[in-house]
Amino acid sequence: MSIEINKPAPDFKLFNTVKKEVTLSENKGKNVLLLFFPLAFTSTCTAELCNIRDNYAMYNDLNAVVYGISNDSLFVLGKFKEEQKLNFDLLSDFNKTVSAAYDSLYPDFIFGMQGVSKRASFIIDKNGIVKYAEILEKASDLPNFEAIKACLEKLQ
Repeated sequence: MSIEINKPAPDFKLFNTVKKEVTLSENKGKNVLLLFFPLAFTSTCTAELCNIRDNYAMYNDLNAVVYGISNDSLFVLGKFKEEQKLNFDLLSDFNKTVSAAYDSLYPDFIFGMQGVSKRASFIIDKNGIVKYAEILEKASDLPNFEAIKACLEKLQ
């Protein structure tokens, strides 16, 4: 499935690090930033999510709910969130269904791993419509935080 700008975002149900089920549809009326990332505790993923943590007030001011999503278990993500003092939810897509729905899976990754989440960013507006999509092929690249900010500003 390919994600298209100005089309409805695929809904999902995933668990956060405190074992609470989270759905995209429960955020109707809010802008949502989805950040798919390959693996907790790796350098680029840590840099990306700590950037969000350090700028969380800006995302909050832009009325955006932020979710980090990876294929790591909710237990691994809980430890990662705690160690990095992340101030937003991390969601476990352990079964890879949401990453697949958002066309954000590496078929082959490092060390023979298959089906790992790509680094990808999506902004879904208050009506559940995709307004921004960035899927990175290189896991070492970071999302375009300026473009994300500009898109969220336009949605105000």
